[in-house]
Amino acid sequence: MALLLQLRTVTGLRGKADRIAKAVFRGLSFYTRVLENCEDEARFDETFRWPVASNIDGNEILEIQVFNYSKVFTNRLIGTFQMVLQKVVEEGQVEVTDTLIDDNNSAIQTSISIEIRYQALDGTVGAWNDKEFLETPSVHSEGDGRYPLETDSLLSSHRQGLDISPGKSNQQSAERSFRSKGKEKTKEHKAGKGVFSAMKLGKTRPSKDDHRKQDEPAVLEAEDLDRKALLRGLEPDTISLASVTAVTTNVSNKRSKPDIKMEPSAGRPMDYQVSITIIEARQLVGLNMDPVVCVEVGEEKKYTSMKESTNCPYYNEYFVFDFHVPPDVMFDKIIKLSVIHSKNLLRSGTLVGSFKMDVGTVYTQPEHQFYHKWAILSDPEDLTAGLKGYLKCDIAVVGKGDNIKTPHKANETEEDDIEGNLLLPDGVPPERQWARFYIKIYRAEGLPRMNTSIMANVKKALIGENKDLVDPYVQVVFAGQKGKTSIQKSSYEPLWNEQIIFTEMFPPLCKRIKIQIRDSDKVNDVAIGTHFIDLRKISNEGDKGFLPTFGPAWVNMYGSTRNYTLMDEHQELNEGLGEGVSFRARLLMSLAVEILDTTNPEINSSTEVQVEQATSVADQNCTGKMEEFFLFGAFLEATMIDRKIGDKPINFEVTIGNYGNQIDGMSKPILRRKKEGGDGNEEESELLQNSSEDEGDEDGEMVSVSSSQPMKPLVTDRNYFHLPYFEKKPCIYIKSWWQDQRRRLYNANIMDKIADKLEEGLNDVQEMIKTEKPHPERRLRGVLEELSSGCLHFVTLADKDQHHSSRTRLDRERLKSCMRELENMGQQATALRSQVKKNTMKDKLKLVQNFLQKLRFLADEPQHTIPDVFIWMLSNNKRIAYARVPSKDILYSIVDEEMGKECAKVKSIFLKLPGKRGFGPAGWTVQAKMEIYLWLGLNKQRKDFLSGLPCGFEEKKTARGQNLPSFPPISLLYTKKQVFQLRAHMYQARSLFAADSSGLSDPFARVFFISQSQCTEVLNETLCPTWDQLLVFDNVELYGEAHEMRDDPPIIVIEIYDQDTVGKADFMGRTFAKPVVKMSDEQYCPPRFPPQLEYYQIYRGNSTAGDLLAAFELLQIGPGGKSDLPPIDGPTDMDRGPILPVPLGIRPVLSKYRVEVLFWGLRDLKRVNLAQVDRPRVDIECAGKGVQSALIQNYKKNPNFSTLVKWFEVDLPENELLHPPLNIRVVDCRAFGRYTLVGSHAVSSLRKFIYRPPDKKAQHWNMTAKHLNGYLAMTNRAHRSRPTGEIVVNMEPEVPIKKMETMVKLEASEEEKERKKKKKKGGGGVGEEVEEEEPDDSMLDWWSKYFASIETMKEKLRQQEAAAAEAEEKEEMEMAEGSKAQAKNKEKSKAPKDDKKKKQQSAPELPEKKSKPRIDELKVFNKELETEFDNFEDWLHTFNLLRGKIGDNDDNATEEERIVGRFKGSICVYKMPLPDDITKEAGYDPNFGMFQGIPSNDPINVLVRVYVVRATDLHPADINGKADPYIAIKLGKTDIKDKENYISKQLNPVFGKSFDIEATFPMESMLTVAVYDWDLVGTDDLIGETKIDLENRYYSKHRATCGVSQNYSIHGYNTWRDPMKPSQILSKLCKDGKVDGPHYGPGGRVKVANRVFTGPTEIEDENGQKKQTDEHLALAVLRHWEDIPWAGCKLVPEHVETRPLLNPDKPGIEQGRLEMWVDMFPMDMPAPGPATDISPRKPKKYELRVIVWNTDEVILEDDDYFTGEKSSDIFVRGWLKGQQEDKQDTDVHYHSLTGEGNFNWRYIFPFDYLMAEEKIVISKKESMFSWDETEYKIPARLTLQVWDADHFSADDFLGAIELDLNRFPRGAKTSKQCSLEMVTNEAELPMISIFKQKRVKGWWPFVARDENDELEITGKVEAELHLLTAEEAEKSPAGLARNEPDPLEKPNRPDTSFIWFLNPLKSIKYLICTRYKWLIIKIVLALLLLVMVALFLYSMPGYMVKKLLGA
Repeated sequence: MALLLQLRTVTGLRGKADRIAKAVFRGLSFYTRVLENCEDEARFDETFRWPVASNIDGNEILEIQVFNYSKVFTNRLIGTFQMVLQKVVEEGQVEVTDTLIDDNNSAIQTSISIEIRYQALDGTVGAWNDKEFLETPSVHSEGDGRYPLETDSLLSSHRQGLDISPGKSNQQSAERSFRSKGKEKTKEHKAGKGVFSAMKLGKTRPSKDDHRKQDEPAVLEAEDLDRKALLRGLEPDTISLASVTAVTTNVSNKRSKPDIKMEPSAGRPMDYQVSITIIEARQLVGLNMDPVVCVEVGEEKKYTSMKESTNCPYYNEYFVFDFHVPPDVMFDKIIKLSVIHSKNLLRSGTLVGSFKMDVGTVYTQPEHQFYHKWAILSDPEDLTAGLKGYLKCDIAVVGKGDNIKTPHKANETEEDDIEGNLLLPDGVPPERQWARFYIKIYRAEGLPRMNTSIMANVKKALIGENKDLVDPYVQVVFAGQKGKTSIQKSSYEPLWNEQIIFTEMFPPLCKRIKIQIRDSDKVNDVAIGTHFIDLRKISNEGDKGFLPTFGPAWVNMYGSTRNYTLMDEHQELNEGLGEGVSFRARLLMSLAVEILDTTNPEINSSTEVQVEQATSVADQNCTGKMEEFFLFGAFLEATMIDRKIGDKPINFEVTIGNYGNQIDGMSKPILRRKKEGGDGNEEESELLQNSSEDEGDEDGEMVSVSSSQPMKPLVTDRNYFHLPYFEKKPCIYIKSWWQDQRRRLYNANIMDKIADKLEEGLNDVQEMIKTEKPHPERRLRGVLEELSSGCLHFVTLADKDQHHSSRTRLDRERLKSCMRELENMGQQATALRSQVKKNTMKDKLKLVQNFLQKLRFLADEPQHTIPDVFIWMLSNNKRIAYARVPSKDILYSIVDEEMGKECAKVKSIFLKLPGKRGFGPAGWTVQAKMEIYLWLGLNKQRKDFLSGLPCGFEEKKTARGQNLPSFPPISLLYTKKQVFQLRAHMYQARSLFAADSSGLSDPFARVFFISQSQCTEVLNETLCPTWDQLLVFDNVELYGEAHEMRDDPPIIVIEIYDQDTVGKADFMGRTFAKPVVKMSDEQYCPPRFPPQLEYYQIYRGNSTAGDLLAAFELLQIGPGGKSDLPPIDGPTDMDRGPILPVPLGIRPVLSKYRVEVLFWGLRDLKRVNLAQVDRPRVDIECAGKGVQSALIQNYKKNPNFSTLVKWFEVDLPENELLHPPLNIRVVDCRAFGRYTLVGSHAVSSLRKFIYRPPDKKAQHWNMTAKHLNGYLAMTNRAHRSRPTGEIVVNMEPEVPIKKMETMVKLEASEEEKERKKKKKKGGGGVGEEVEEEEPDDSMLDWWSKYFASIETMKEKLRQQEAAAAEAEEKEEMEMAEGSKAQAKNKEKSKAPKDDKKKKQQSAPELPEKKSKPRIDELKVFNKELETEFDNFEDWLHTFNLLRGKIGDNDDNATEEERIVGRFKGSICVYKMPLPDDITKEAGYDPNFGMFQGIPSNDPINVLVRVYVVRATDLHPADINGKADPYIAIKLGKTDIKDKENYISKQLNPVFGKSFDIEATFPMESMLTVAVYDWDLVGTDDLIGETKIDLENRYYSKHRATCGVSQNYSIHGYNTWRDPMKPSQILSKLCKDGKVDGPHYGPGGRVKVANRVFTGPTEIEDENGQKKQTDEHLALAVLRHWEDIPWAGCKLVPEHVETRPLLNPDKPGIEQGRLEMWVDMFPMDMPAPGPATDISPRKPKKYELRVIVWNTDEVILEDDDYFTGEKSSDIFVRGWLKGQQEDKQDTDVHYHSLTGEGNFNWRYIFPFDYLMAEEKIVISKKESMFSWDETEYKIPARLTLQVWDADHFSADDFLGAIELDLNRFPRGAKTSKQCSLEMVTNEAELPMISIFKQKRVKGWWPFVARDENDELEITGKVEAELHLLTAEEAEKSPAGLARNEPDPLEKPNRPDTSFIWFLNPLKSIKYLICTRYKWLIIKIVLALLLLVMVALFLYSMPGYMVKKLLGA
């Protein structure tokens, strides 16, 4: 399908000028070339082709515009021609000559002549005129009208004579002839190139500088677009730029892009850490249990401690699991959390409930974690049971290099909204149901031999039968469970027809099902092949979604090669790790899911995996009709074959499935079966040995030829061979039979193409941003237009396919959902397009990137069809290296969009080593580079299979196929040969890989083209070589038509190596390029020549390893020989012998720059070759020039330089993007004039160091400040450009955030409104409680400030989230409503804003009502201070010096380990000469150049005060999963270990300590704060450490020495810490920055520069006396210092920073975090006051007295013996959580018939309580063996239980209530009002806190769960709670139970006397047991004693006698 336009001539033009025309259709525009100096007629003769996907509708318009072209100014529009395409659609072809119209729609004299063609979808072509086909008479014989060219938009149209080669399909020649009717040859223009290039293959971009050389019209310049837009009345904001590629490039039509990344990354092991915190459990089902939580990840299990008799245990225990496995294995591991009841050493306990999720689900969460979420527990044994409780936990999965941002751990007081915080990924409903997953396994085929043939021969000899050598079965693993089918003995084509049933919650939290065919063996079973089904791809959770469904469909499995060996080294590939290198088998299977109705009684409630028989596939249709497919391949080139392989003959084998495989290839299915109408699925296939002999087949058809003839390789150079495929190119062809399911692949291809286009467009946009081209937003609009039209095409194309017969349910559902998604995406793209503005660009770009991911996800087809194609290189019949080509990429279709992107194209393929061998450096060297052409399609569509080959060949066929027209050739013989010269201009490379131990490399580049290679010279010891060398390849022979060479030259491969003196050169990286081609009849002149230098990204494995700056041109050597080539004019001033420099037109234009270097000092230099560095020096080099620093005489004594600033002059390119890197090298000067390299650093981009003098026009400080780039140098020019007029900054005291609840979210949810009600009633944030408790300042301390700040921080985060969510909702609304509703929407969005404003205005009145004192706050940064302040590199930069090789795997050497020291200094680069006014400035010191006003770098003494607040989430260091942390601080020679103050068994220790250290900068400037784990025996382990560079902080302009607090006060908890007062600081800052001020005025005003600040002027001292002061005013200025012109920058506030702790043994993985801050005071200033006291708050001692008065309605448990009436013997038990061992019981109220009980019983619970954290603090030994007590913090909760006392059996538990003392429901006034609501419906009820009420009395319900797990009331209790502090309790003591002091009266219980008759036994028991119990015991004891005495007396005499007589 295509629309073709031939633009012939434009006549009647006026004047003489350069003309250019532009044609637009469906938003895609093409430009012609520029016709220079034409007068009245412009002969364009160019053809444009728009590939279209949906039929063209008659109303669509084609527009052509003609311009006068100008190189300098914008193009001027001459006129426009618009044509409605109705006639074209009807007739297929139209020729038109018509006049143009101008801007005013009036006709002008100029006329245009065009021809338009339309080729419709069904392949019909309009009526062609015969005259066009004189050249090829046979055209009608087989043109099915498809143009194989992708986008011919700009193909040149060289005229062909009668030389069309027989190998070309003919209708292409028709197109060509149509184009060559023009009178003159046309050339296609090429744009000037962009500077950076991701992969420059048929993809070039216009460069932004250098107008002269560039072929402008490629992309109209931006201003021009603006002008045109205004003419048409458009806003510039709506212009979009069509694809730059489509416009400027010869879109490659016969070659596809090679893939630059080489190494397979999938199978390589990586470090992972899973950290899980189990916080607490709630609502566990069961009575009075002792729960333990078992945490299981993969195979590893860990347990929490056991909590006794509670249904809501609180653990807060942290577990870490470390793994080193490949990502695939990691993400399939299952995390299982199970709660077990009463587990101990002897018994395993009973499972209460469990929860499963795979690691991948956690990893895909934002931040890779779930934080404080509730997991729902369910019982897998009992499906009908429902919920078994909730478990609150944090789960995080960290890979190497992931940073987890944990939300700030402060007091967790959030109300526990369980339902709102479930542990489920977004989009999973909280109510998950049980479901059955039915996986049906039907049969498999094509299995490999899994046994040695020796055994088979033995068997054959003995038994005489020839068996298949494999015993397969299928194993399915899902959600941690395994199921297997039966074993089919000895079968290559086993039939199972079994189904495996899994029962799992739906939607499952495990993403993948693993299906494995295994071979059963007596010794061990091995996997034959593995396939993973991703449930997200086979289901859709939307409202129109569908349950997971699959098949019945064939699944292809890949793995190791098929030849059987006993020890298969690639066995892992069969397990599904890494990319399979060969086809193993295919399996027919299906999957269905059924949601269980658990109420149904028949249901089998076990979740065991079941296996049962299943019916075979009834409808053969759904797997597809068997079709014969044809695969054709031609090898055009095989070069870069690794020399290691050896020079034995090499051949290539291509296989698809088992077809073509020489070991066990398949013949075609047996015919008999086919005739019977089976679908050819069940044939036995006979084994053919090598089937490449030319034998006839039964039906006289061809035999497949699957491998090329072996050939001896020829030497290219030291590393590589090539095969002599010169004019003769070998071919292969294979016939194979597969079910015809091409439709799936077609749809995937369409989506892939949309995605490719989108990706390319996004790369364009990013490129434009990176190289700072104007208007990237226009390109983004163009991308969105292309996307939306692409999506709509998909919908129309896919729609045709709705009624295809052989489709599975998944096919239908996927098609529907893809169509929905794409339609939706198209609409969103259209809506987005109108929202793309300059300022919203970045956000929208992110959204568009999401589109890309979504498209890629949708395009991945889960149901396979045709297996992938493998190309193997065999040397001496051994398999060496392979490439794998997805079959969909080479699949043919009549419709352009559906065709595979590599079908009928020449593709460069790099072969790689299989499996593990390809890891690491081995996988980076190319095994072979091939140019291969592939075509796969139905055999019946075969006639077109050669259409995409380069023209000019004859076919060589086998003898049988000689005269059959469509018989495939076995080789192609190229008759046409062109000779070229390639010029490679290798200018420079940068940021290369360090390959030597010195940390540098000796790089050279090797350039490969076809079978030639050349090297540049070797440059020693650099990572940024400037080779400046031209490599000339002479006599390069290319085969094929000349014009095709021009459009599609082969690619050039450039490899960078490191030269070693001994041994082979090391590989450092590789990149590809495409040359610019000049044919012999073209002029060497702009716009295309000379070519521009561009950057090519160098890759090493999968990672980038630098950039290459080069240009390549391929020049045809014409009949006149080389003399016709353009001369090479190098620069004359350099003579480099035989080395040619890059010629003048290509090398960059240079101008003079001066580079000034600030040398400050060297730090942390490590030893070099075991010797210490003593006299270092720094050498700076840039572009061959450089400067050396002064020598440091004694590094140990003073590592700073004596001379601070030096400079040198250098010629640098004008274009900043081409600036060479600047190299910093540190050498150590040893004796006898020897130098050793210590380390080096390359500054790859000088851009941030370039100083541009401020523009005179920019008269506003803001503007110039942008150009300053942070140079101190410029801070003293405030007076030069100052706006007049004052700006008043009003300093209202800020309203504390946390009280402005109205701001949070406009549509506050119900709960939030409730919460606010509550807060007003007196619950709520901690800050407030503290205030209520402690109104006077004396009670406030630093911690009050800290907690208040954390609250503020959290509130801010919440607001950000709310705002973000709101913005997102708005966005979605806009997108959904599309562009129609935009006007309405704007009004909508205005309304809420006004609303907000109103609310904000009303907010400040709130606090007055509450009228509480406000706590001063500090700033809590939840990251390091450096990240907030840009590493404090405002003028002093730190450059890491590196040394040593970069490790070969990613695993071993990180950059950290290569750092050997740091250089401190800075660089300033500027163009010479500087404007005078800078150097004439007052106070300008020429010695310091641009670095004016720099402090001296002499040694300075500083007092460093380190405050460590606390650590969170430490990595456990002891076996018990805890650690005993303490702090260690190291600075210079000072080493403090606070070992005696370790904190026992704590992973979140609060240290609250400050340390004072005296230090001397620069010698001691690196502060290390470490947390160690204390061990009783052995050495202490490092948990983690953090390093802080104090020097940069000290000298920074942000003033990081001592944070500026919010308010100034001279006493109390918020005393000013700095020895300098705010006013002194301010005047110093003004003096340093040469700022006018400060001027204090009356009425609380201060003026600094042109800003006026206001503020209070009084201060109170301790005694409440008020004094006048300016300090508040000065502080106001300091807190807004960033607003001061010129000198302003943000000052560091009073703060706490959170720093990650790292352990060198586990690089890159956080081991916890430390909250701390550092103050520094110079010793030559007045001494600071004492350190702020931040010691942890001591818990306060309290006593809780609970009086249990009465119970009521307690359920009755016992039956009476005689009367059978029910009664209960009630008692109440109570305890505070965590103190179960101190539980207290009331006495028993016997025989209550009504459930009423009277007790009057008092419990007394003393406890220690931390007000700020709302936790009880308990210290106790963990076990008998513990060395010391452990401190636990647990929530304050009181548990009351009611029991029925039994004498002879265990007491029965009846019910319980747990009251959280901070928020519990108020007790009911009477027993009647007390209901179940009080427990279940807590959210609605008013809550109270015992800490405020002090005394509460009321009725509360006891609850328990009945058989159905429902809560029911089992009684009510009237109780009184009374809270006293320890002092109050001492003053008014009270007795336990009913004892003195303050005794309670005896309860009035009914007398038991009358029961005497009714229940004598009980009464007797009662009498005996209570009244006379002690008496009876005494009597019994006395009797025993008597008996013993009597016995003694009785036997005594006898013994005496015996003794005496000595018997």
